[in-house]
Amino acid sequence: MTSAEVRDPDLPGRLLILERDALIPLLRSRPDADFALPAAACPGWSVRDVLAHCSSALSRVVESRFEKGVFSPESNDRDIAERADWTNQQVVDELERGMTEAGPVIAKAGGVLDMVALGEWVHAGDVRDVFGEPGAYAGPGLPDALALLARITREKAHVPLHADLDDMDEPLRLGEASGERTPARFIGDAATLVRLYAGRPFEGLDFELAGVEAGELNIFG
Repeated sequence: MTSAEVRDPDLPGRLLILERDALIPLLRSRPDADFALPAAACPGWSVRDVLAHCSSALSRVVESRFEKGVFSPESNDRDIAERADWTNQQVVDELERGMTEAGPVIAKAGGVLDMVALGEWVHAGDVRDVFGEPGAYAGPGLPDALALLARITREKAHVPLHADLDDMDEPLRLGEASGERTPARFIGDAATLVRLYAGRPFEGLDFELAGVEAGELNIFG
């Protein structure tokens, strides 16, 4: 079995810790005005809204609060509204706690919450993208994020794809592994691949994609 086929229960928590150590100091260094900037990857949301969604989602994981409809658009909007009176730094405090404490809970859940960690990592990329920071959808957590993405797409029987990544030594195989469908092909950098699977803007980026439409790759849509 490959690493993409065997679940590493500690991987989601490790990804969150890596991102915590990079993202939280960045957020604490930004002025309040930056939290009001629109998040291009999440239409209708500001940077603060993205962070409030992330912090509330992790708090739900840590506290095992999963009522009916949790993580739906309506639930996400309610979570954000509940934090409307918080300061930006209170939102960052909650996010830091969640990124620190959610890993063991996700590990014990057997895989059903692994996608939460990947979503948090992607949203951190959304924030970096708004700020014009290097490493959006990349950075130290990228290898773990790619391993998690490969396993999630396999488990979802997603469209098979062979990715030749400019910035990685080995090709990455994603999606259904049955061999019944000829794999699509991606050539480009890993951050762009993440953008495609997360349904993020990719206009103007240099990559090749054959055998599948970009919209078919989105695992969050």
